[in-house]
Amino acid sequence: EAIFVNYDFANRAARYAEGTNPIPWGAWRSVDHTQQGFFIETFMDELAHAAGQDPFAFRRAHLTGAPRHKAALELAAEMAGWGTPAPEGRARGIAMREAFGTIVAQVAEVSIGADGRVRVHRAWSAVDPGEVVNPATFTAQIQGGAIYGLTAALYGEISIDKGRVVQQNFPDYEMVRMADAPVHEVRFIESGARTGGAGEPGTAPIAPAVGNAIFALTGQRIRELPFKNFDLTTGQRVASL
Repeated sequence: EAIFVNYDFANRAARYAEGTNPIPWGAWRSVDHTQQGFFIETFMDELAHAAGQDPFAFRRAHLTGAPRHKAALELAAEMAGWGTPAPEGRARGIAMREAFGTIVAQVAEVSIGADGRVRVHRAWSAVDPGEVVNPATFTAQIQGGAIYGLTAALYGEISIDKGRVVQQNFPDYEMVRMADAPVHEVRFIESGARTGGAGEPGTAPIAPAVGNAIFALTGQRIRELPFKNFDLTTGQRVASL
């Protein structure tokens, strides 16, 4: 997934290195699309900033060969009112990822509290899965996937102390709960392409969308997750991974 990029770039390369972490791990919801989506879509914002361009316009200009992705990106921007001022104290970030045959473009609207932590107030998802059989179920899957991804982006972390996992259950594993969940609007584009997945694609774009909104709001680029380990008013690490 590291080179699974639909933007118009002529040259791409991916490398990997084997680690020495003795802790066993496995796949999770959306598998590698969360990690690679975060890296790629955060870097796209960095490129846009370096080019002095709007993040949406920069992406759109590099999708000449990907009409489905371009349409999803445009719809997400339209839904969120991209280009209009966000409410005072808030900013919006945008990201997009194709996973399991479904394209999801997401916009997140965030604020930073006095405690330096992020709050996601609203989210918009434009989804092209080719065909939608049950819109209500598909909407729930996209929203649930985004909540899962948002939990990982904001809080998700397993700590090891003396060879044992510290977090034993939900009371000591912080999550996005109903009181903190964003209002999330979902719209579909039925492009007629081969039908894609529903349960995992909504997870991948939310972390970079939030991270890009944090940058738009604070000027601080956070390149590591979870965001809880940083004071987002300053960008300084407040906890060690």
